[in-house]
Amino acid sequence: MSNQTSYNQSACPPFSCCPNLVPTLYLLIFPIALLLNGVAVWVSVHLKATSSFVVYLKNLVAADLIMTLTLPIEAATELKGTSTMLYALTCRYFSVIFYSTMSTCIAFLGFIGLDRFFKIVMPRNRLFGQNLIFSKVTSALVWIILFGCTALPNIILTHTPVTNLTRITSCMYLKGPAGLLFHENTVLFLNVFFWIVSVVIVVCYICIAKKVIQSFRNSGSNNNQGNQKVKLRVFLVIVVFFVSFGPYHIVRIPYTFLQVSNFSDNCSYVAHKFAKKLSLCLATTNICMDPLLYVFLCREFKEKLMSMMENVSIYFRIVPAKKEGSKSSQCRL
Repeated sequence: MSNQTSYNQSACPPFSCCPNLVPTLYLLIFPIALLLNGVAVWVSVHLKATSSFVVYLKNLVAADLIMTLTLPIEAATELKGTSTMLYALTCRYFSVIFYSTMSTCIAFLGFIGLDRFFKIVMPRNRLFGQNLIFSKVTSALVWIILFGCTALPNIILTHTPVTNLTRITSCMYLKGPAGLLFHENTVLFLNVFFWIVSVVIVVCYICIAKKVIQSFRNSGSNNNQGNQKVKLRVFLVIVVFFVSFGPYHIVRIPYTFLQVSNFSDNCSYVAHKFAKKLSLCLATTNICMDPLLYVFLCREFKEKLMSMMENVSIYFRIVPAKKEGSKSSQCRL
């Protein structure tokens, strides 16, 4: 693989059109994600970690921000005619960080679902539901496992010099046999991990909905509007999670098998690559959805956000008033 042959992708017209579609989508997502996650970081910095939910939320905010900051680099790499050096740097570092933070987001969304489950369905369970130290240790382990055991080895094993390559169209050209094998196993591991988290999220939120609705009934309340809101919230959380991440994890396995094999010179590979890129764009939109989820699920976050927005609005009302008063006093003098 030292001398890459250029495959004529124009032989597969349905998948070779709009070469700048993916980077354009990334660049459209980036300012929205930066604004929403910037506000989320601003709020979470001022939010005290007094509960396990807030601990998981703060870690999710950090993962979303890192993923957001890699988007411009991912977009530049996807542009037609990008430099070989930038492509190589992205393969070795930025894409690895991008994918690892996405898996980190999935992990913390799962822990948030578990946290809600134990606090609402099993409130007496102090290990998962109320133990702050446990949540901090778990959060640290997530970062260590997903970055130390998957990202770091991928960075180390992507070591082929770019001096022998005239043009790179796949990161696999920078990996040796050990790197290809580790890449394939990592993708399989993270895919299985995603589906396990998916089952956890579905079970947790369905149980939460049943518990809350049962509480309404036990209290003798006929609050149909409240029941509908609970069902809507559960439905939205599950649907947003699956719509964002589901297509990518379905496409990723067959694409990876083609990627690490010798079948990367046919239209099947090009079609899978096109589907993988579009589904990855869809998965990226989750970093725009998560800040809305914080307001939706976390009362402390919503209250702190409203308080800080109120303080900002008061500040912008006071400053012009002071300037106006200063001007009027100068006029009198």
